[in-house]
Amino acid sequence: MILDGEGVVLDEQGRSDFNALQTSLGAVGRRSGNKTAGNAIFYAFDLLYLDGHDLRGLEYSERRHLLDDTLRGFDGAIRISEEIEADPAALLEHACRLGLEGIVGKNRDSRYRSGRTGDWVKLKCVQSEPFFIVGYEPSKAAPGGFGSLLLAAYKGDDLVYVGSVGTGFKERVALDLRAIFDKLAWTRKAPPMAYDGKRAVVWVQPTLIAEIEFRQWTPDNKLRHSAFKGLREQEDNASVYRMEH
Repeated sequence: MILDGEGVVLDEQGRSDFNALQTSLGAVGRRSGNKTAGNAIFYAFDLLYLDGHDLRGLEYSERRHLLDDTLRGFDGAIRISEEIEADPAALLEHACRLGLEGIVGKNRDSRYRSGRTGDWVKLKCVQSEPFFIVGYEPSKAAPGGFGSLLLAAYKGDDLVYVGSVGTGFKERVALDLRAIFDKLAWTRKAPPMAYDGKRAVVWVQPTLIAEIEFRQWTPDNKLRHSAFKGLREQEDNASVYRMEH
């Protein structure tokens, strides 16, 4: 058989954990924390080929029926991904509330086609929080611009580095930000927070607050898959994300 699905590593609550999957793939069989490369699970949600028969021309509802029959009672490293019939918006909201990465939907009447065809959709859970802009990495491709912004959040009374963001900027916004940074140059020798990175950074006064969308936190408390959404009006520092986890 040929299956279509996704490899995952589950956390203690039975949720897929992308960070744990990355760790396990890098482990190559050796232990990494309490995860190893051998405990990944393949969740199948489609069946393309079975016992010499190409099933791609069948509607998904038929392929799914054959998949259910083929994997019924099987509880090994390959498992079947359950179907849930519900309002997509309500289902996505519930998935995000449970701390899942999102949901995937397939058109029951569709034949199997490779590539981005619109026959299936992936809806991801996205978090959005405000963070301080504390510096930027100068752009090598566009002198006078920046490649990414460095972000910080409060942990107690101290600012802590939480990662960088390099996407989501419109050209006009990027130019305006770069002009503002020149007026907010950090003049002290020590940066505004502890930073052990090796990138060339131009530090700025931590007064600008950016709204950032991101998927989740990495184990070392950095933002994963972040995107810049815009600047927020100056507010009390209490409105900026505080690292309580």
